[in-house]
Amino acid sequence: MRIAVGGIHTECSTYSPVLMQTGDFRVLRGADLTASPYFAFLADHDAEVAPLLHARAVAGGPVTRATYDAFKAEFLQRLDSARPFDAVYLAMHGAMFVEGMQDAEGDWIAAVRAAVGPRMLVACSYDLHGNLSQRIVDQIDIFAAYRTAPHIDVTETMTAAYGMLLDAVSTGRRPGVVRVPVPLLLPGERSSTEDEPARSLYAALPAQEGPGVWRTDLMIGYVWADEPRATACAVVTGTDRDAAVAAGTAIARSFWEARAQFGFGPRTGPLAEMLDIAASATTRPVILADSGDNPTGGGVGDRGDVLAALVARDWQDALVAGIADRAATDACFSAGTGSTVSLTIGGSLDPAGVRVQAQATVLRLHDGATDNDRQAVVRIGGITVVLAAKRRPYHDIADFAELGLDPAAVALLVVKSGYLSPQLAPLAAPNLMALTDGVVNQDIPRLSNLHRAAGTLPFEARDHFTPEPQPSARFTG
Repeated sequence: MRIAVGGIHTECSTYSPVLMQTGDFRVLRGADLTASPYFAFLADHDAEVAPLLHARAVAGGPVTRATYDAFKAEFLQRLDSARPFDAVYLAMHGAMFVEGMQDAEGDWIAAVRAAVGPRMLVACSYDLHGNLSQRIVDQIDIFAAYRTAPHIDVTETMTAAYGMLLDAVSTGRRPGVVRVPVPLLLPGERSSTEDEPARSLYAALPAQEGPGVWRTDLMIGYVWADEPRATACAVVTGTDRDAAVAAGTAIARSFWEARAQFGFGPRTGPLAEMLDIAASATTRPVILADSGDNPTGGGVGDRGDVLAALVARDWQDALVAGIADRAATDACFSAGTGSTVSLTIGGSLDPAGVRVQAQATVLRLHDGATDNDRQAVVRIGGITVVLAAKRRPYHDIADFAELGLDPAAVALLVVKSGYLSPQLAPLAAPNLMALTDGVVNQDIPRLSNLHRAAGTLPFEARDHFTPEPQPSARFTG
């Protein structure tokens, strides 16, 4: 058994002015794909892998059409060169937006289907914050999505999709997929599986599975993409069409009925209010999430709003990690460690971003593989700031350790995040989330809404919903 493996994985805010280019992606080709820890699970299965191309990028703005077209062309060329193979596994995210195109994953997967023909099995794995169109469902046979947010089941999800594919190929059973759209969009920060009702909704999914129902999923969707396919949905993979329809209908109805229960997990409010709480805290570290500029949610990651507020308050013992600003980072490298340099920080990528002008002492410089990977640690009064030459998150302990920083040793840690990562969350004492501005801000009803389906909450008022299951055109079970 030989399985072709690859895909493209990113999440794009249609509200961001910063386009993603080829250099924003980490690309695995051929043997580098199978050698990657991300795809290590492949070695646990008794199947030969035909590794193609997998392009992955931190969430951001729209992907340039030239970048997408180049990746797609190379993927299809590698797919053709890898023949013969018995099936295709696509590791996707589901919320990519390409300039001038609606439903980019639909375009990609339809091209794969056209290349391999109608009989070959195609499996996909997705982030639960992907947007799944019926066009996609009509091209695939197997589907699995993350069941946790924060995402701690990535490997398990990919393994599930791949395992179902191998089972189908080896046994000759042909599963199908049913999608049940739900006219509701929530930000990830209001639907974390660490909190109710998402915790219970996702915990209940396996109970819907059985002999004819292989996998059940609930897609929250990606709210910052103004596209027709942007909606929540239940998704079921199985061999019994009626059972899959029944399971999908029940999941969709349960999600809709719980809609009023979704809320923010951490203490949440305007920036000034959150800083007041942080100032009075007697425990440490207080971790403050700058939610509107979260790069892992599609934010630009270059805004200086929180830094400006801290400077205005003459805050002491704070660590801001980090702000993407290539010019400020390069200025620190030019000045050298120990130097005092005049910096303008923020708003370097998105002109709408807040800028901070300050005298900063360069504490530490960190070279990367290229100039674009450089980082600088500076001090402005009692505030330590991490600057980066490129957009990136600081969500793992290793991100701090490589800079000689300890996130647990400060009174206030500011990160550009929504819900905290699994590594930072246990440190927070307490965890606060500021409703800051940015291209992934939490004021969802005020986002421009030109392309989403009519009647989608919270963009339009709606009291009633009747599930309408949509089996794949390929589902004959």
